Amino acid sequence: MQDIIDSFGRRLFDGKRVIVSGGSSGIGLAIARGFAALGADVVATGTSAAKLDTARSDRANDGIHFERLDVRDRAEVSRWMAAQPRIDVLVNSQGVARPGDEWSEDTFLDVMDINLSSAFRLTMAALPKLEATRGSVVNIASMLSYLADAEVPAYTASKTGVVGLTRALAHRFGHAGVRVNAVAPGYHRTEMTRGLWEDQEVEARIAGRSALKRWGTVDDPIGATVFLCTPAAAFVTGAVLPVDGGYHTG
Repeated sequence: MQDIIDSFGRRLFDGKRVIVSGGSSGIGLAIARGFAALGADVVATGTSAAKLDTARSDRANDGIHFERLDVRDRAEVSRWMAAQPRIDVLVNSQGVARPGDEWSEDTFLDVMDINLSSAFRLTMAALPKLEATRGSVVNIASMLSYLADAEVPAYTASKTGVVGLTRALAHRFGHAGVRVNAVAPGYHRTEMTRGLWEDQEVEARIAGRSALKRWGTVDDPIGATVFLCTPAAAFVTGAVLPVDGGYHTG
C-alpha cells in the first residue's frame, strides 16, 4: 500500500471525514486503511461483532474507528448518519455473495438488500452532510456488473444495479456539488474469493484471462477509490472505473 499512498501525498485528506461501510474486512478495510494513511478521520462500519473486534485489535488499523451498523435497518442508518459531525466521503463497500443459494427468493432478496438497497439507503441518509461539504460517494460495484455468473444471480444483479444507481445518483445530486462514482473490482484475494484462489487450477485460469496475468490484491482498489474523491476528479461523476487487471477485456 505504501507506494499508493506515496503517489498521492500523506496529508491529502487532513481534516476530512470518511465513512466506509463494510469496512471491517476485505477491500473495504483496505480502502479505510488507505484513507487513514492519507490523513483522513475514518469510520469503518460492519455488522459482524467478531470481524469488528478482529479489525480493532490489528495494529495496522490504528487510526480507524470501527462501529457496528446494520445497513439493512433504515431507522438505524438514519440515526447513525444524522449523528455524524460531517461527511466528506462515503464509500459503500458492503457486500455479500452466497454461491449456490442465490436461486432461493429469500436469499436473493437478502443479497439485493445488502448489496444494492443499502447503498441507496446509506447515500440518502448521508446526503445532507455530503451536500454541506460538497462531498463524494464511491460505490463498490464489480466486474459482475458487466459479466454474468449463474452461481451468484443475486450478486450479479445487485452489482449491475449498483452501476445504474451510481449514474442516477450522480445525475440527481450533481447540482448540489455531490459527486457519485463507482469502482468495479475483479478477482481479488479476499475471504469472499478464497474458495477460488485456493484451487490452483481455477486460480491459474482466472489469472490467465486477466490482461495483467495475476489476481488483484485487496490494496489494488485503493488508488482508484481515493482518486475519485480528490480535486483531480472534480469534473468526474457518474463514472465506473474497472479495477480488474483487464479481466473484462478478455
